[in-house]
Amino acid sequence: MKRVIAGIMLVLFACSGAGAESSVWKARKGGSVLYLGGTCHVLREKDFPLPAEFDRAYRAAQVVVFETDLGKLQAPATQQRFLAKALYSDGSTVDKHLSPKAYAALSAFSEANGLPLSTFGQFKPSMIVTTLTLMELLKMGVTQQGVDNVYYARAIADKKAVDGLETADQQIDYVVSMADGNEDEFVDYSIEDMKNMREQFGLLVGAWRTGDAGKLDELMSGEFKARQPQLYKRLIVERNKNWLPVIEGYQKLRQTRFVLVGVAHLVGPDGIIEALRQKGYTVEKL
Repeated sequence: MKRVIAGIMLVLFACSGAGAESSVWKARKGGSVLYLGGTCHVLREKDFPLPAEFDRAYRAAQVVVFETDLGKLQAPATQQRFLAKALYSDGSTVDKHLSPKAYAALSAFSEANGLPLSTFGQFKPSMIVTTLTLMELLKMGVTQQGVDNVYYARAIADKKAVDGLETADQQIDYVVSMADGNEDEFVDYSIEDMKNMREQFGLLVGAWRTGDAGKLDELMSGEFKARQPQLYKRLIVERNKNWLPVIEGYQKLRQTRFVLVGVAHLVGPDGIIEALRQKGYTVEKL
C-alpha cells in the first residue's frame, strides 16, 4: 500500500521555445539566476538517461526546489493522513456519490483491470481513479522513478539543501479533492484518458525530451482545460499563482536554485515561464 500511495501522489502531477533540447530554462533578472526544470514524475527505463541539461542546472545550483519535500511526502505519517482523507468521513461509499451510469462505467473498468470496485468502495473517486491510473502506467513499464525522485535522491546524497513550494498536506488535499462536486464528469473523463494512455504517454515524453513547449501545452492542457476547466484551474492555474511569489523571492537570495516541477506548470499562457517573462525576467532554454 505504501508504494501505491507514493505512486498516486506522483502520478497526479506527472508530465502535471519549441525545437530546443530539453525542458530546462534559465531565468535571469538583475544579478540573480534561477533554473527551472519541467519534469515527468514517472518514466520508463528506456527514458533514461535524462537530458544532460538537467545535470547542468543541478550542478550549478546550491538548493534544489521541488513541488513539495519528497521525503516528507513519503513519510509513513503523511501516508496515513492521506489514507484518512481519501476515505469518506461520513462512512458512505462511492456509489452514493456517483450516478448509476458513472458508477457502472467505473466498476466495469475496475473489474476489467482485476480490481473489483467493492474493494475500494469506501474511497473517493479521486483515489480510485489515481490507483487505476498507476496500474495502467505500470503495465506500460512506467516506474515511480521519475525526474523528481532522481534529483531528490542526488541532493540528499550530495548534502544539497532541498525545499518545497507547498507542503505535503497541501498536495494531499489536491489529490483527495480532485473530483469533489464534479464526480461524474471526473470519472468519465478519466476513464477515456486511461484508455488512450499508452499513445499519449509516448507523445508526452517525446515532447518533454525535446522541450517542445507548444506541443506539451497542447497535449497536457488542451483537452484537460476544455473538459475539466475548474479542475485545470485548481491544479495548474491556482498553484502556479501560489508558487510564483515564492519563486520570485529567490531573486533576493544569494544561493542559486534549481526548481523542479511538473512540466505542465511551466509551459503555455498560464505557465510559470510566461509569468516570469511578464515580470521582467529574461528566460531562455539552457
